Amino acid sequence: MSNQLSDMLRAWRENATATEWVLGTVYKTEGSAYRKAGAMMMISGQGQQFGLLSGGCLEADIIRNARRAMVTGKTVKLVYDGNDEDDLSFRLGVGCGGTVYIMLQPVTAENDLGLAALYDALQARESGYYIQKIDQPSGRFLADENVIGNRAHVEMRDDGETLIIPIRPEPHILLVGGGIDARPVTRIAQEMGWQVSLADPRAANARIEHFPNVRAILRSIDDSLAEYATSSRVDAAILMSHSISIDAKALAILTRSTVRHVSALGPAHRFEQVLNDIGMTRTQLPFQVQSPAGLPLGGELPEAIALSMLSGIHKALHDMMQMPGLSLAAE
Repeated sequence: MSNQLSDMLRAWRENATATEWVLGTVYKTEGSAYRKAGAMMMISGQGQQFGLLSGGCLEADIIRNARRAMVTGKTVKLVYDGNDEDDLSFRLGVGCGGTVYIMLQPVTAENDLGLAALYDALQARESGYYIQKIDQPSGRFLADENVIGNRAHVEMRDDGETLIIPIRPEPHILLVGGGIDARPVTRIAQEMGWQVSLADPRAANARIEHFPNVRAILRSIDDSLAEYATSSRVDAAILMSHSISIDAKALAILTRSTVRHVSALGPAHRFEQVLNDIGMTRTQLPFQVQSPAGLPLGGELPEAIALSMLSGIHKALHDMMQMPGLSLAAE
């Protein structure tokens, strides 16, 4: 499974009553650290871990300490100082050299820390904030479609220190075209925990046996595509049908959706042909466009091209989130 929050919470949700659980969260870092504030991990009473709070070097000790949280029912706070020769993280040879502050909160049937609501929100592709009290087992999800920034931060409130974690669902991408070169795009995206949908009107393409676990395979390039992209909250699309007419029709339809980014496979002059086909210019498009698709990583094979395109989308979506962080006022 991936380390995405949705997958971690799914593992907990499917076995919530079968064993004990602890939520581990990085709430502060100083200096260099592999994971930053807001990183989360689920730990079961059987010693299973879902997610990472470090590069893997601290997890064994974190899991050992999680047992204390399960037994006491109280939050356990840990500090790993990579600069202190007497600290465990220094002795383990942790290379980052920074200090990591972690809290371990027991998750029970009586107090699930708001994780069920958080999981349901992610399944519905809703954004918001996950709010945790640092010194007590407490957590809740606050829905907010206008999430600002992408970094967690600690606020001092009247009832103590509070960690505010911006929450956004994992990216959802739409591939227009389900040929052989779309297969590695789907595999890599799913490994990253992203959702993938396909649109291709050609019966020989986008066959389910070649694209298992995709969210949907759409066989019509018409107004229903815009409706689907909006209702399913598609973040980005890749035009890769190898047909100018199909790509052009899809592009025109997606201008009536909430898609934020479109990548176009092929050289820049090909995309100009696509635009000419629908009588539009780049400046008339309501979303960001990357043509040629992807970052210039130097690969030629389908897997390398897939990596390049997904890297371009990852960077584009990340850049869109780079807004000055604001404090979330106490509700």
